Amino acid sequence: MDDAPNSASAAASTPERSTHGVGPWPGGPDAWPKDERYDHELLANGDTRNVIDRYRYWRMEAIVAELDARRHPFHVAIENWQHDMNIGSIVRSANAFLAHTVHIVGRRRWNKRGAMVTDRYQHVVHHDTIAELVTWAKGEGIPIIAVDNVPGSVLIETFVLPERCVLLFGQEGPGLSLEAIEAADAIVEIAQFGSTRSINASAAAAIAMHAWIEQHADVRRA
Repeated sequence: MDDAPNSASAAASTPERSTHGVGPWPGGPDAWPKDERYDHELLANGDTRNVIDRYRYWRMEAIVAELDARRHPFHVAIENWQHDMNIGSIVRSANAFLAHTVHIVGRRRWNKRGAMVTDRYQHVVHHDTIAELVTWAKGEGIPIIAVDNVPGSVLIETFVLPERCVLLFGQEGPGLSLEAIEAADAIVEIAQFGSTRSINASAAAAIAMHAWIEQHADVRRA
């Protein structure tokens, strides 16, 4: 396992765009806050990044440090054998729900467009194979919970998710590989009531992460 090049330490050369940006800090340099978490360039020019108001004008490293102090103990893992376009959206949801780490299994490269630059604030690591992910999880004593509607799965709405766990997701279309299913400590599926056999992979991942939030998170900290 090693850190992917898109981890929070990546260079911030690509500007982030948000429809809810703010302009320069009112009052000029004399009015700037003295807190070292603030970035002088952002204070001078404004902050258009895709961050909540709490982190406006903060340095990226300061935001990551603050998130690290309160990350949730669940992890997210995604199989990436076919360069799934949903991975970026899953990383974005992992950031929104403050997952500990996102694990990309298979191909190292993934489409970051859907992440909306949230990968700068979210820890992302890479594993070449499912076996490598399993070895890491066992070493950490963390169970793997596969999410897929396959025979033998139980409804996530009735399942007690471990507080420390890895939520493992497959790709759009084929779902989880047989190796991933066999490696899982439990397999859950999302209750569906319509005619479609499955829902979008990134939507399913967001639902599963929120199921963990409902069971374990202190929503007063949101």
